[in-house]
Amino acid sequence: MDVTEVLEFSTGEIDVLERPVMIVGLEGWFDVAHAATRAVECFTDDDLALVVGEIDPDPFYDFTQQRPLVSIDDDVRHITWPTNQFLLQRYAGHRDVVSLLGVEPHLHWSTYVDAIVTVAEALGCEAVVTVGSAAEAIPHTRRPPVTGSTANVDLARRLGLSAPSYEGVTGIAGVLNAALEVRSIPSVSLRVGIPHYLMNAEHPMATSALTLHLCHVLDVPAEVDLSDQIESWRDVHDEVIASDAQLQMYVRMLEAEFDRRAEASIPTADDLGARFEEFLSDQRPDGPDGPDGAAEPDA
Repeated sequence: MDVTEVLEFSTGEIDVLERPVMIVGLEGWFDVAHAATRAVECFTDDDLALVVGEIDPDPFYDFTQQRPLVSIDDDVRHITWPTNQFLLQRYAGHRDVVSLLGVEPHLHWSTYVDAIVTVAEALGCEAVVTVGSAAEAIPHTRRPPVTGSTANVDLARRLGLSAPSYEGVTGIAGVLNAALEVRSIPSVSLRVGIPHYLMNAEHPMATSALTLHLCHVLDVPAEVDLSDQIESWRDVHDEVIASDAQLQMYVRMLEAEFDRRAEASIPTADDLGARFEEFLSDQRPDGPDGPDGAAEPDA
C-alpha cells in the first residue's frame, strides 16, 4: 500500500509557513485519560484552524475494536469514522503549528507513519513533537511532571533531555520517532504522568501541565483555562481516596516520595523553550545570523 492511496493532502493557497513545528497526539495506548490528545486540541481553534490533510481510516483499523459511531440528526442517520486530520494553526508573531489529531492505528503502521513524515516534509516542519500521557506512581494532589526524551544528540544536550532508553513493546509514537530519526527530522517526545490508581478518571491538571509546557517549548499562546475542571475533578478524586483507608496511606507515601524528588526531570518550561528555538534556528539553511551564517551588518 502506497502513501498516495491513503493520504489526502493539499496546501492550497497557503502562504509560506513561519517556522512550522508539528505536534502529534493520538488516542490509544499513549493517551491515558485522554490528557495528551486534549492538550493538542488546545492548539487548534475550530474557527481558525485549517485542515490541510487527512489519512483515510479504512486500511488502518479493526473496526471491531475501534468502532464507528452512529448519530441521528433530523431523522437522518450519520456514521462517524475514526479521523486523522492535519490541522494548521497560524499564530501572528509566533511560529505556525501543524497538529495531527487522530487515533493510533491497528494495522499498516509503516504506511501510517510514512503519511505523517510526508506531511511534515512537505510543510517544511522544523521538528515534530509527540505528546503522550502514561500511568505513573505519582499522587493526584501534586501537579504532574512533564518529562521528555529525544534521539537527537545535539537537541538532548541543549534541552537537558535523556536519550530514549525504554526497551519493550511500543506505540505508534515510538515507531514515528524512529522513522523521523532516519529522515533526519528532529523529534521530541513529551509525556505527562497520570496517577495509576485513578487512571480511569479524567485529569485536567495533567492536560493543563502538558499544554502549558508545549506553549513554552513552541513559543505559541494557547487560550486555555482548566481551573474549574481541575477543581471539580480534584473533588471527585478526593472522594475516591477518602473511601479507602489503605489508599489514603498509599497516597501519603507517594506525596512524600514526590516531594523528595526534583519537581521535573527536564529544565523549566521557559528555559526549555528558549533552548528549543535556539536549536531550530541553528538548523535553518541561513543560520541564526543571516545567509550562510554570517553576521548581518549593522543598519
